[in-house]
Amino acid sequence: METGTMGTTGNTESEPAWTGLPRGLLRMRRLLLVVWLVPLTLATGLPLGLLVGPGWAAFALLPLALLLWGWPMLGRNWRSWRYAERADDLLISRGVLWREETIVPYGRMQLVEVTSGPVERHFGLASVQLHTAAAATDARIPGLVPAEAERLRDRLTELGEARSAGL
Repeated sequence: METGTMGTTGNTESEPAWTGLPRGLLRMRRLLLVVWLVPLTLATGLPLGLLVGPGWAAFALLPLALLLWGWPMLGRNWRSWRYAERADDLLISRGVLWREETIVPYGRMQLVEVTSGPVERHFGLASVQLHTAAAATDARIPGLVPAEAERLRDRLTELGEARSAGL
């Protein structure tokens, strides 16, 4: 569990308890990076080396350079994702260069979905998708352990129904 602060907003409430994403999401994303870039390196390097010459085969190192740059960038991005459940809303924070913090009031939630594609299922992960009346405030929390995704879905649905009853 990862905790942090939201920053100074002039709010006197206690700081939320932030939860980070499981490490499995980082492993999945890094494996996908390798699965795409290593074959690309081979697919460009071999034909260039055989048909044009070894000097041109050096261009095949560009995907490897992208791999070496992308590896730590994926780690930074993974560490930036977090969420916090507060009394009246859910906070989702993400981003390294451009920070984005989404606040979704429970009473505005219309639908909460748990999704898991084939790659996510292989890594034992699922995502929670929140739908609200305003499409601009739809939010997503990727890479959760399925049990946590289902718990979050059930809790958010319950809180959403309780808060919307008063509208």
